[in-house]
Amino acid sequence: MGCCASAPKDACGNRRRPTNIGEVAVFVPGLRVPKSVDFSQALSDNLSKSLLERLSSIRMRIVVMLAKEAPKATRPRQKTNTKHGGSSFAEILQLLDDYLSVLLGLVREGSQLKEKVQFVWINQEDDVEETVMSNAWYEVLSVLHLMAMLCLSEANSMLLPKAASDGYQPKVSEDSKRTSVDIFLKAAGYLDCAIQHALPQIPHTVRRDLPVDLTEGVLRALCMQALGQCVDIQLGMAIDSPKATLAVKRRLACEMVKYWHQALENITPLSLVSFSDGWAEKHRLFVKWKYLEAKAAAYYYHGLILDEGNTEKSHSMAVAALQAADEFLKESKKASESFNITLPTSRTTPLLGSTKYLCEKIPKDASSKARINRDLYNPERILETAPALPDFALALKPDEYHFPPLDPLWNLEAIDLLKT
Repeated sequence: MGCCASAPKDACGNRRRPTNIGEVAVFVPGLRVPKSVDFSQALSDNLSKSLLERLSSIRMRIVVMLAKEAPKATRPRQKTNTKHGGSSFAEILQLLDDYLSVLLGLVREGSQLKEKVQFVWINQEDDVEETVMSNAWYEVLSVLHLMAMLCLSEANSMLLPKAASDGYQPKVSEDSKRTSVDIFLKAAGYLDCAIQHALPQIPHTVRRDLPVDLTEGVLRALCMQALGQCVDIQLGMAIDSPKATLAVKRRLACEMVKYWHQALENITPLSLVSFSDGWAEKHRLFVKWKYLEAKAAAYYYHGLILDEGNTEKSHSMAVAALQAADEFLKESKKASESFNITLPTSRTTPLLGSTKYLCEKIPKDASSKARINRDLYNPERILETAPALPDFALALKPDEYHFPPLDPLWNLEAIDLLKT
């Protein structure tokens, strides 16, 4: 079944949380960091020296690299390259994938080694400092979660405005937007794999002791967050494109609402029982803010399409939709402020591109339509009378992540066992 132990918050002094995380385009709830494990003590009677060395060396490299990278995950302006000139993000992801290829040997069918090793990880969103479990599937789940968080951290770095070479205001390049879409889909793939293939392998009696960071609700919320931010970028690109129709923009905005709504539904119940800590509450506020922002965009484009109708009813519904958009925009700004003042404090990126466009257009168009159709407008019933948004099927799916093949050393191990 595996056993579990938890250290109280700040008991070991290992969890370092910044008081300010600077500008945020993508909220990353920190990186859960692994602590050193002595594989030889637990597995020396079961595995060859080469396999033990392989497990130990890869995991130790991960521990060392994350000790340096974890603080930078919440301060993306400090993004670094490796000594060979490549991205540390790509190097750590590859290292984690290599580690999984060795680690999965402990959990393969018929293995008696699943509960031999105590794995220790420092938490971020949970109240307890660290969680120790003698369950190799817990280690697999933790690795997948870490891979997803690294992706969100990288996407955040890419979506922060950079100084323009032409001397104009900072902006996010089109290449960065397109690349971040791929990264978000990859993050969603790791999380989906964790939910579908790793979490079910952990017995329910053990699953109850998982940290908040690894609960199904948080994993699903993060997966929906990744997809929601993906659509957010697509909507921004559609707004900037003269070829994109109102119908396309409305569909994207409505899909974005559904992704963020699912994220909010998954994370809110947990906040009622588990989120006494500011870091996790900040995560919930980020999801709420983006959900309200998505609703503002969806009602705005829905209102513009309704206003193209020729009936009094369609104009009345258009006014209600545009006023609802304005109200949701105001609520999203309040949620953004609450998010930023919640510890660790943060700053929202400057209004650029599509966000700046909507923040300017929604109040202006809502006010204009209300004046034109004053007899149809009752400010006290804005949200009550707002028409329902169209229900579109969700188009985006996570990139499917497949576990890597077993490390060849496991095949040699099997041959050696047959010989003995």
